[in-house]
Amino acid sequence: MSGFKYSNLVHADSIGTDIFSLIEQLFPICRSITGDGVRATLKHIREHIPLDVHEVPTGTQIYDWTIPREWNINDAYIKNQKGEKVVDFHNSNLHVVGYSIPVQKKMSLDELKEHVFSIPENPEWIPYRTSYYNESWGFCISHRQLMSMEDGIYDVLIDSSLEDGTLTYGEYVLPGEIEDEILLSAHICHPSLANDNLSGIALLTHLAKHLQGLKHKYSYRFIFAPGTIGSLTWLARNEQHALSRVKHGLVVSCVGDAGGPTYKRSRRGSAEIDLAIEHVLKHACEQSILDDFSPYGYDERQYCSPGFNLPVGLFERSKYGEFPQYHTSADNLEFISVEHLSESYGIISRLIDVLENNDTYVNKNPKGEPQLGKRGLYNAIGGDTQAAQKIMAMLWTLNLSDGEHSLLDISKRADIPFELIFSAAQLLRENGLLKKANNKISSCSAP
Repeated sequence: MSGFKYSNLVHADSIGTDIFSLIEQLFPICRSITGDGVRATLKHIREHIPLDVHEVPTGTQIYDWTIPREWNINDAYIKNQKGEKVVDFHNSNLHVVGYSIPVQKKMSLDELKEHVFSIPENPEWIPYRTSYYNESWGFCISHRQLMSMEDGIYDVLIDSSLEDGTLTYGEYVLPGEIEDEILLSAHICHPSLANDNLSGIALLTHLAKHLQGLKHKYSYRFIFAPGTIGSLTWLARNEQHALSRVKHGLVVSCVGDAGGPTYKRSRRGSAEIDLAIEHVLKHACEQSILDDFSPYGYDERQYCSPGFNLPVGLFERSKYGEFPQYHTSADNLEFISVEHLSESYGIISRLIDVLENNDTYVNKNPKGEPQLGKRGLYNAIGGDTQAAQKIMAMLWTLNLSDGEHSLLDISKRADIPFELIFSAAQLLRENGLLKKANNKISSCSAP
């Protein structure tokens, strides 16, 4: 392949606007780990890419887990003695604890408070709470609203259903020149939260959409599944035929805010994707955070569980659980921006650029330094503001192209951006000084 230049194909301001627009469309939908909200979300994604939607029945055993009953909700409110709705699900789908069982009763304020959650330190925000595997019910409201509620009898309704049904997830496989895959995954189980959930969904949707029109070496597998139980379901259903093809993987979430960017390494710690994104962040961002793997977080912990140990990392901006707006109504459309969505998209694009082009070469004139001047290679970059660095890129590429160092290895050793090393390799190859190694042998790809 002559070179995969994906990051240059889409203008950052345009793609950020497209991603934000999809987030706006998805924001009102009430999602959970099962139910019609997930299906509605996948339907929107299918307007952009040919997504395969899978339904897995309640009661299906998934390793140590079981597919739960399906949850849906139509309405919920709390009315005061005047018949006024002081809490209305239709004003914010965060008002109801996810997976709340049906409720219709009258109760005192003291009784009601046992089922109400708020955030005293941020009294204007509504928290996000769930009760997936423990049948209960509850409401989430602002602390200011809770403090304003007067003693009396309240009419409480949660018009929900918890019945046998299915778990739903979406998958899109885009074939490449080889069967080896890059897996990209986002969770789709949160309601109206813009950064945690929707930013990852929308970014990967547009990434898949634009990849469709490109020639690429790797095959790409996009997974949109409910957190934990969804990724485990995909793993269980693909263990026999797809997992061995996954060579690189990335979970994407929280990519629309101003923090970070942050990368959490795979369990392997030095998989090629770990080294590739570390290199991209070093040269693309003045401030970035690199974290070692831990068995807590998003679905990377399922892909990286010891029975699979897939090379899957986590990319985000602010770290999950560490920004104040996390899992609250403050994670809204005002919290994210087109600018930061664009930047996140650009980082992932450059990561793909590295993975697609990280070949290994052999110097055809390894005894001594080849004479570059007589081949016109100095003149080829003369007058360029990066001329000195480009010359060093050629010298490093010649010296380390021994069939044992990939271009990423060379970039790291030389401390030169990958795109300059790649360009140097192409120039040297065109002038008969390099050839591709028969087999890609690289410290980057070691387990």
